[in-house]
Amino acid sequence: MPQLTISQVARQIRLRPSAIRYYERIGLLPPAQRLSGQRRYDRRVLYRLAIIQRARQLGFTLAEIRYLFFGFRDVIRASERWRTLSKRKLAELEHLMDGINTVRGLLKQLMTKCRCDTLDQCGKGIFRTMNSDVPAKPLSSKWSTPRRVC
Repeated sequence: MPQLTISQVARQIRLRPSAIRYYERIGLLPPAQRLSGQRRYDRRVLYRLAIIQRARQLGFTLAEIRYLFFGFRDVIRASERWRTLSKRKLAELEHLMDGINTVRGLLKQLMTKCRCDTLDQCGKGIFRTMNSDVPAKPLSSKWSTPRRVC
């Protein structure tokens, strides 16, 4: 099987050689063979990189991609691996979409319902909402949903 240089791989897969070296360094790619000090890859590296690129396009983290490759027993089919990770990613996206919809609604309210003349008035309204006895519903780990915009 002909061996590809890192530049040939980079050109075919449309990645920078530095990205390929990085994926190799963090273990997503097997170590390349060396010929006269240069990395040499067989064609299978193109397939591995195609998976990495598609997974990145779909929003998977490098840790999730590592899990795709190494987090399952060898007998688990690729389709089942994708299905497992996709379910998790979809749940994560649903949570994010809920948060986005909440923020979207608040921004629309802010545009139509805020009648404050000064930022101090807005701040006073927000402060009262923050200190009310009604607990705010968490939007995410660092956001909360106020009952009123200002």
